[in-house]
Amino acid sequence: MKFGITQIFGCSYLPDEREQLLVYADSTEQLALRYGQLIQVGFRRSGEQIYRPHCPDCNACQSVRIPVDAFTPSRSQKRVKKRNAHLSIKCAYTQNHQYYPLYEKYINERHTDGSMYPPSKTQFESFILCDWKKPLFIEAYDGDKLVAVAVTDVVENGAQHRALSALYTFYDPDYTSDSLGTWMILSQIAQAQQDGYEFLYLGYYVKNCQKMSYKHQFYPYEQFLGNNWTRFDKNPA
Repeated sequence: MKFGITQIFGCSYLPDEREQLLVYADSTEQLALRYGQLIQVGFRRSGEQIYRPHCPDCNACQSVRIPVDAFTPSRSQKRVKKRNAHLSIKCAYTQNHQYYPLYEKYINERHTDGSMYPPSKTQFESFILCDWKKPLFIEAYDGDKLVAVAVTDVVENGAQHRALSALYTFYDPDYTSDSLGTWMILSQIAQAQQDGYEFLYLGYYVKNCQKMSYKHQFYPYEQFLGNNWTRFDKNPA
């Protein structure tokens, strides 16, 4: 396998840290073949790239996944499911024209302090879409109104490893009180269970980054520590 290392730049999660990425640098055909292997050792997709943090001074980013058949919702998550029971879920492999306006509204109202602001359609498509991998779009509707989208990859490494990988979720900020971010993770867990997949990968948990703390709220979860997956069945606190 061929890998490259990016230049060092400022971390988008921890302002006092520096960020560097290890990027898989083989052919497009190999990207599609190796994705299912690399995700098991802490890599992740963004746009056309498969990468893993390779930072010079920090190892705060740790890959997290949920073994979906063992997942048990907490009381608060059960309340979120009940609150959003009227929403309908649909799945698609092609984006529709409603996605970008919803994404734009979400970024403009929820993430003006982040690296995705200001939003643009070019930035949105380069981040979400991929020539060698079609993402799965899990859509939530309130009646006929699209209110949330979870962009997810179906990842397989032969018959021995089949999973979903959550790339990004965006939703209508008018529904913020309904906890749609949590609802869409629960919907992805349900989709993985329905399709017979073993895990839902949530990307990187970042210690001391409040916006990433939600990834430790779905039990049990597994975290990639020291080149091994360590399982956490309940909150250590």
